[in-house]
Amino acid sequence: MVGRYGEDVLAGDWRRRRVVPEVDAEAGLVIEDADSGFCGAVVGFESGAVVLEDRHGRRRNFPLLPAAFLLDGQPVTLRRPARSPVPAARRRTASGSVAVDGVRAQVAKASRIWVEGVHDAALVERIWGDDLRIEGVVVEPLDGIDDLGPRVRDFGPGPTRRLGVLVDHLVPGSKESRIVARVTSAHVLVTGHPYVDVWQAVRPAALGIAAWPVVPPGRPWKEGVCAALGVASPAEMWRRVLSRVDSFADVETPLINAMERLIDFVTEPSA
Repeated sequence: MVGRYGEDVLAGDWRRRRVVPEVDAEAGLVIEDADSGFCGAVVGFESGAVVLEDRHGRRRNFPLLPAAFLLDGQPVTLRRPARSPVPAARRRTASGSVAVDGVRAQVAKASRIWVEGVHDAALVERIWGDDLRIEGVVVEPLDGIDDLGPRVRDFGPGPTRRLGVLVDHLVPGSKESRIVARVTSAHVLVTGHPYVDVWQAVRPAALGIAAWPVVPPGRPWKEGVCAALGVASPAEMWRRVLSRVDSFADVETPLINAMERLIDFVTEPSA
């Protein structure tokens, strides 16, 4: 005759039928296999099984079965911990700055950055465009700097209307250095690079050449470069140059330093 409970409650594998807590098998957790009595620390996983290592350095693998382990003498079900999400790598702009997502470009400020020509402006946009849009700073190309002094006066720089100027071939004794010396406003910063043209501020390696060609004195520099490299026209050469620039790593350090100084200057809060 079957007893009032219908069956022997101790018969069979009772551990498998109890509702037992689940525990993450974190590295270092000391646990005991209920069937074998092997006790060790969690050191990893292999083929879906947990790997335990005892105090003698012996290792054994155990399947992650329900209620198959004892923790402090109580049955538990081990589970493999969920992997922590890998933080997304910080996106950077072409200038190397940390990109700020979800921020709209500011309305243009009164402060400006001037560069000598359209090629300079395009190269600056290529590298620093994201940064400048966030700061609300407009880059304007000049047609050379021969009339820089009068143009600065017309601009009317002031504490909240700063002006930064990027000049090509700014080296001691050059025509450019003499023009720049006549600009004395505290609200204007003129920086530059030593290269004859902004093309030359692009690293030769980015273009797949060993070095920029040496152009004899008296010959227009861009035309001389095109002739030496077998390029039909300056327009074609410029398209090739600009297409090879992806970030600050493709241009020379003097240009980077000059632009960073200008951006800092025109975005510095007024006192």
